[in-house]
Amino acid sequence: MPDPTGNLAAVRHRLRLGCSVAFPGFRTLTPAEEFRAVADWCDANGIDHDQYGQGDLLAAFEGTVAGLLGKQAAAFMPSGVMAQLIALRLWAEVSGAPRFGMPHTAHVALHEEEAYQALFNFHGVPVGDRRRPLLARDLAAVAQPLACLLVELPLREIGGQLPDWDELQALKDLARSRQLPLHMDGARLWESRAYYGRGYAEIAAGFASVYVSLYKGIGGIAGAMLAGDADFIANARLWQRRLGGTLVRQSPMAATAAMRFETRLSQMDACYRRALDLAAGLAGLPGIRLNPAVPQTNMLHIFFDRPAEAVAEARDAIAHTQRCWVAGEIRAADVPGWSVTELYVGDTLLDLDNAHVLPYFARLAGA
Repeated sequence: MPDPTGNLAAVRHRLRLGCSVAFPGFRTLTPAEEFRAVADWCDANGIDHDQYGQGDLLAAFEGTVAGLLGKQAAAFMPSGVMAQLIALRLWAEVSGAPRFGMPHTAHVALHEEEAYQALFNFHGVPVGDRRRPLLARDLAAVAQPLACLLVELPLREIGGQLPDWDELQALKDLARSRQLPLHMDGARLWESRAYYGRGYAEIAAGFASVYVSLYKGIGGIAGAMLAGDADFIANARLWQRRLGGTLVRQSPMAATAAMRFETRLSQMDACYRRALDLAAGLAGLPGIRLNPAVPQTNMLHIFFDRPAEAVAEARDAIAHTQRCWVAGEIRAADVPGWSVTELYVGDTLLDLDNAHVLPYFARLAGA
């Protein structure tokens, strides 16, 4: 087992790197492998560097994403944090209201050091119930004026849950009747199409602006896109410059996403079906509960009736003896004595059936 006297996080990181198989996510390349792959792709496709975001690669990629989302334009940005801050800033300028609505578990609220407040003095208004997606009745209950309503599709903090199609349309309709812009945090929008069985443009219809990630599901080294009307994106580029996001060379980030973009999108349906099959198997294991019980994307949260450190030690023991990384971060759940981990189903689990995978999770649960 790893030396318990060392830095535990560092020890576990080395243990993870030493595994030949990792269940969560898509397979990742080493830096050397990644750079060789992107160099070969750039050679094969005649890719040149951009100059402060201007160049054929970025223009074509932005056009592709805008088209998929049914929007007039899109802008490549180095991070989703920047893209969403810019969207919130622009909607506040339009409305004159320094506040926006958001889910209780929104990424901008939990993982960005209150950037919207620190940089722009905005106020985020929590809307709805933290245990489920936003619904029209949640918006109906908001009396104060909002610059926009941020809707996260899907909601990561509750296991990738989505509103059903009719619920989503009802929310769009109410926002439209109030002339309230909807902004989508679509960091995992790519993973949502399989559940809805509809195209990305149809899902994004009714949203005035959409942010999508180019690294979470797509696998680029970094980067995001912000999409919307042409004037909106022109103003977004201005704020991107003001915030230091117009890097002299953005092609390295864009190329690592563009080279695998179509392949990753084509795998999402299979990953969703695998998540459904895996969840059905996990539900039969003692000491395990799932949220949601039936996945709505290719991710879910797995709860163990066991303390977090005991589950982590079991995972580490498997990694040490079998070079298999079963689960990522394991943290204490809200219920005392229980713990939880997030599982994102990628291409690794496509190649492994439940007969192979479930015994590992049973060991985490203490079997």
